[in-house]
Amino acid sequence: MLEALDYPFFRRALAAGLLASVACGIMGTYIVVKRMSAISGSLSHTAFGGVGLGYLLGFNPILGAAAFSALASIGLGVAYRRVQGNLDTLLAMFWSIGMALGMLFIALTPGYAPDLMSYLFGSILFVPPEFLLIAGIMDVIIVAIVFLLYKEFQAVAFDEEFAYVIGIPVGVILHVLLALIAIAVVILIRVVGVIMVIALLTFPAALARHWSQNLIHMMAYAGIASGVCTTAGLFASFWVSKTMDLQVPTGPLIILIAAGLYLVSSIIKKRVDPDA
Repeated sequence: MLEALDYPFFRRALAAGLLASVACGIMGTYIVVKRMSAISGSLSHTAFGGVGLGYLLGFNPILGAAAFSALASIGLGVAYRRVQGNLDTLLAMFWSIGMALGMLFIALTPGYAPDLMSYLFGSILFVPPEFLLIAGIMDVIIVAIVFLLYKEFQAVAFDEEFAYVIGIPVGVILHVLLALIAIAVVILIRVVGVIMVIALLTFPAALARHWSQNLIHMMAYAGIASGVCTTAGLFASFWVSKTMDLQVPTGPLIILIAAGLYLVSSIIKKRVDPDA
């Protein structure tokens, strides 16, 4: 299967998967610890509105997704802090409005949107070279901000009330955290698609939590697990296409491998520590 590395598109896909794993490991950890999976799912689906706008106005759909995700992160940050009792309703609204706008913008776009499915279900094998630059820049932003605000993020993630008591501006930190999650969502959309982003953000991090409660260790384990899943999914897809002459989409394979690893980790953890 190493012959796959002879193809430039495969090497780009592998690089894209590893870059995505950095964002996935770091932000997925915060999502799992803070129990923000629903908010993250809403962000990813809202981003589809930006994809549609990009098609309609003729600019890079990834940039549109970034803009919509950023705006949604602000709205959801306010909602999370002020109206938690109705948060589920608001999340559903953001989720459905983003998808509806995306479909409307695409319907209004002249001609045919050739790679629409790649944004819904991912198309890691066909990422353009410029995506690697965008993903790399976004990874640097995530790592830099997490490094600078690590203690604040840690306090807010584990105990919001304690963070408020010791003087941390909880509202501001949550907004920044959601903005970084939005960045991670934008990177992952091209890898596994809008529909499956939340799975790749949560499975590796949930697996990592089986083996550590330390945030830094969880980020490292989750990043490694995500890298293993994306790499294994790429090679599995290539192997199936070569040996069985079947075109299996890579994104769903990545998610299924992640789910399988999580299940295996859960079984091993239960045998090692029955009280867990």
